[in-house]
Amino acid sequence: MNDPNTQPKIIDLPKFLDCRGNLSFIEQVKHIPFQIARTYWVYDVPGGETRGGHAYRNNKEFIVALSGSFDVLLTNQQGERKKWHMNRSYYGLYIPNGWWRELENFSTNSLALVLASTPYDPADYIRDFEQFRKEYV
Repeated sequence: MNDPNTQPKIIDLPKFLDCRGNLSFIEQVKHIPFQIARTYWVYDVPGGETRGGHAYRNNKEFIVALSGSFDVLLTNQQGERKKWHMNRSYYGLYIPNGWWRELENFSTNSLALVLASTPYDPADYIRDFEQFRKEYV
């Protein structure tokens, strides 16, 4: 896989430092490699809970920790796992389609912003890990 958009990666966002407070922003296609079709956020996650536990056939995502921290665990089709600790609002994690994703280890008052490349489509989800392995092996 030589295309950089097929691999998860941290993307630094513009950051304007100001004594009155800092500012960062995201522009579709310019900062992230897709058009934004959906935006959602995950919050008030009870201690010890895990979110995600699925893969997408088509959807790509960009996840930013707007507040607090959490871990993103990704598994590729060969079963290799990667982990990112998200705790800054001036960078995000790009996740291409075809990666199993889990979010865990949420701190108190954490807020995960997720930008998605497709509208919600239940048929795009793979919710069973063995099915994920079958489709991508």
